[in-house]
Amino acid sequence: LLSRHSLDKRESSNQYFLKFFDRFVENFPDNGLNKPNRADERTRMRILRHIGSPGLTIKNSAGESSLFRARLILAHGVIILLSLVLIAQLTKLQVFKHEHFQTLSHENSVKIVPLSPSRGLIFDRNGVVLARNIPSYSLEVVPEAVPNMEAMLREIADIIPLDEEDYKRFRRSLDRTRRFQSIPLKHRLSEVEVARFAVNRYRFPGVDIQARLMRDYPRGAMGVHVIGYVSRINEQELAKSDPINYRGTDHIGKTGVEQAYEELLHGRVGYQHVEVNAQGRTIRVLSHTPPVPGADLYLTIDATLQAVAEAALKEEKGAVVAMEPSSGAILALASMPGFDPNLFVRGIKEDVYNALQTSQRQPLFNRALSGQYPPGSVVKPFVGLAGLEYEPDHANRGMWCPGWYRLKGLKHVYRDWKKNGHGQVNLHRAIVESCDVYFYDLARRLGIENIHDYLTNFGFGRKTGIDLPGEMPGLIPSNAWKRANRNEIWFPGETLITGIGQGFTLATPLQLAVVTATLSMRGLRLEPGIVHRTITSMNEEDIVNPTYVGAVSTRDPANWDKIIDAMIDVVHGAMGTARDMCPDCAYQIAGKTGTAQVFSLGQDEKYNGEELDKRLHDHGLFIGFAPVDDPRIAISVIVENGGNGSQSAVPIARAVLDQYLNER
Repeated sequence: LLSRHSLDKRESSNQYFLKFFDRFVENFPDNGLNKPNRADERTRMRILRHIGSPGLTIKNSAGESSLFRARLILAHGVIILLSLVLIAQLTKLQVFKHEHFQTLSHENSVKIVPLSPSRGLIFDRNGVVLARNIPSYSLEVVPEAVPNMEAMLREIADIIPLDEEDYKRFRRSLDRTRRFQSIPLKHRLSEVEVARFAVNRYRFPGVDIQARLMRDYPRGAMGVHVIGYVSRINEQELAKSDPINYRGTDHIGKTGVEQAYEELLHGRVGYQHVEVNAQGRTIRVLSHTPPVPGADLYLTIDATLQAVAEAALKEEKGAVVAMEPSSGAILALASMPGFDPNLFVRGIKEDVYNALQTSQRQPLFNRALSGQYPPGSVVKPFVGLAGLEYEPDHANRGMWCPGWYRLKGLKHVYRDWKKNGHGQVNLHRAIVESCDVYFYDLARRLGIENIHDYLTNFGFGRKTGIDLPGEMPGLIPSNAWKRANRNEIWFPGETLITGIGQGFTLATPLQLAVVTATLSMRGLRLEPGIVHRTITSMNEEDIVNPTYVGAVSTRDPANWDKIIDAMIDVVHGAMGTARDMCPDCAYQIAGKTGTAQVFSLGQDEKYNGEELDKRLHDHGLFIGFAPVDDPRIAISVIVENGGNGSQSAVPIARAVLDQYLNER
């Protein structure tokens, strides 16, 4: 029946269905059943609801087929496109970025290795090497990478011999070093020891051979208190330093120039990103940032003059400081006894270090900068200049020296070094013969405040500002100082002994050289310096120029000549205390001797030098400059417990002056 009725494509599907239903009813056979009524719209709608909704759509097969094919083609295109994108990305990852992602896949095997910079060299003013770097192999341990430290130490001793000092030094470092830092177990391995460990390296995780540049001081103890030394960095020093720049660095400057110029000498650390295998061996270097070497330093020190100064001191305890007055350059700075700085670089043995620390001769003590001594009579030219400034009439007038001096109303007698006195003396003769009585009286007239102010203006009682660590300021006492530090009043007798450089007065050998240079330059004060120039790894040169500090003024410029003329006669005059110093010199010296008392004697008490302990003998001193008409060198010498300065300090000063002036 359905096949006899064609579908009108312009009619809706519902209209088509209703026509189909009406025809179906007309042809329904009459077999006694209830025949549907065509006019029964209600029945028609019930059938429609039962079969489907009035909006039922009958599919167009041809259209659907065409639409399906189009969609299929589009899907295929999208799939092909996505496949191409995926293939391209895989090619990029597998081919072009293979090495990058291979490294990432082994992230735990990538290490950042710090590259220590080469430390700058140190030369004297003439290019003589004073500190250098030499190659050395050391056995080093990273504690956090060692599973069993004690077992490792036992086993490695079978391969590389370790002595008791190696163990002690290693354990000391282990206690004060961070666990991720490398600690030397043994220094200066031989080639045989290096080869033996290389074969057994796989047995010792966290242990390796490090090729390093080791600091070396080719001239040994010479100039050690100037140059200083490097040694292993400790926690306190690391905390004060740039932690990034000191990765991979285990030594730092401890004293002298090595400490003062640490930042310049150290340089900048470099880095390598390296890939290592399971055994810790480097497979390849991924990136490299080279280290920047430290700057080279050229000191003002003359190595030959330094050696002469140290040799002249011989076995004595003392110091020599020589300075160029016109520039402030330190030509020699000797402190004896000294020590070999290489001991500290290589790891000093405990018994050797204890011997240095406890020695009564104190070889580790820098006497030139840190030693504070009573200046004794070498202070008299400066007190005399103060007299010309504040008491010109008295300074130019003479007085009688009976060999003693007494303050009015007091019984205590202040003795002159010359028991029978010097007779009639003026300022000139008082300096030449070092008359104590004259300066007792001058000090009384000046008063302690004038003495304090004038000598402080010269540079006494304050640090000189030298570019070295450890300098002490010395002391010029005053009323205020005694009240603040001793809670005591100032006594008149203390003013008298201050006038001859005794009592509370203290000065360092460096200070004495600086004030002598100031005197030679007629009041021009320059800051002493130890570094002449620096040269960076980029060959950039920096010249260190003299630093002007100030000037000591005087009401009459002729006062300088009066003091200097007296100092000339100290050396070249018939009555001078240093008259035996230079009978045949080719140059003229202005100088002053001094003898500083170490302990107090009772009234009229004397001591026998042969019976008294050596360490209680007087200190011997000398200051001077030469040539007088064109000062090229100022010098101070102190010989601890050397006795009279004329006998102990003067010959040393002569040897240094001859070396410097006769060789030029």
